[in-house]
Amino acid sequence: MNNKYRTQHGFTLLELLVVLVVLGLLAGIVAPKYFSQLGRSEAKVARAQIEGLSKALDLYRLEVGHYPNSEQGLQALVAAPSDEVRWSGPYLQKKVPQDPWGRSYIYRQPGENGEFDLLSMGKDGQPGGDGENAEITSWQ
Repeated sequence: MNNKYRTQHGFTLLELLVVLVVLGLLAGIVAPKYFSQLGRSEAKVARAQIEGLSKALDLYRLEVGHYPNSEQGLQALVAAPSDEVRWSGPYLQKKVPQDPWGRSYIYRQPGENGEFDLLSMGKDGQPGGDGENAEITSWQ
């Protein structure tokens, strides 16, 4: 047979390396933007949950006459405290949610920033921080 009619099959090593470099560059550009959006969406979920819990606490206050104290906590929204005769809940359709990072919300009554304080410590679970690590609160 004549070499003129031979067909080439597959890719060369150089072609494969070029494709891998291009894919690596694309991933390096897209991944940070995607993950920063993911962090912002978790903070938005926490804000929405805090807002919903705050409304449930307000409804509790309207019916019972006061907010649940710190000892009763947010569980008073789903199960009647033993000493509350005017409780007519549950005030949440489901159990008390955890924050998007899997931790319980912090509830204090009386609060330092209002009648009650409701907050999540953010992604790192520590006081302070910026961005995803910042606290998400009911008073901001």
